[in-house]
Amino acid sequence: MLDIAVAYHRYQFIGDEFLTWLWYIIENDSQLLSRIDKELASLEIGSRMVLANRYQKDSGETVTIKGEEANMDEGLLALKKGAMVAELNLLYRSGDHEWRFNLKGESLNFSSLKVPETGKIETQEDIEGAVIEKVFLCEKIIGLINGLFKHFIKLRVSNDWSAKIVPAIRKWIAPS
Repeated sequence: MLDIAVAYHRYQFIGDEFLTWLWYIIENDSQLLSRIDKELASLEIGSRMVLANRYQKDSGETVTIKGEEANMDEGLLALKKGAMVAELNLLYRSGDHEWRFNLKGESLNFSSLKVPETGKIETQEDIEGAVIEKVFLCEKIIGLINGLFKHFIKLRVSNDWSAKIVPAIRKWIAPS
């Protein structure tokens, strides 16, 4: 049995691959996103992305792209050099609601989660309902990422990964 620290270091690249694939899917296959989450209105890259080239011995380059209207060309250039997405700020819309959050590749941890506003608390009885609503709103995002990751893992271990997905991502990174 693998020690947890050994397993963490051995497989931490999977999260970065997932975030890189997710960026590709957001840009190129919104239909897949709609099949995974039926209530999805949109999933967009937010105001921050970190790309890191951790897996090549001679390069420790990290590129951070910030800003609401940031140009992603620098990110694509980093991908050409072998980097992968290490952290991603996402904006998820479903119905009239909007969530913003960061997702880290190495651990798939969420941070800076901002869920939609809940109803106003006017009485003591409203507190329980507000807490349940907040939990529901947090679980919605966790369910989205779990669904996406489950789909990604199925692809990653299939023959389609090497035969179709990787070539499509390479073509997106460096169109001929």
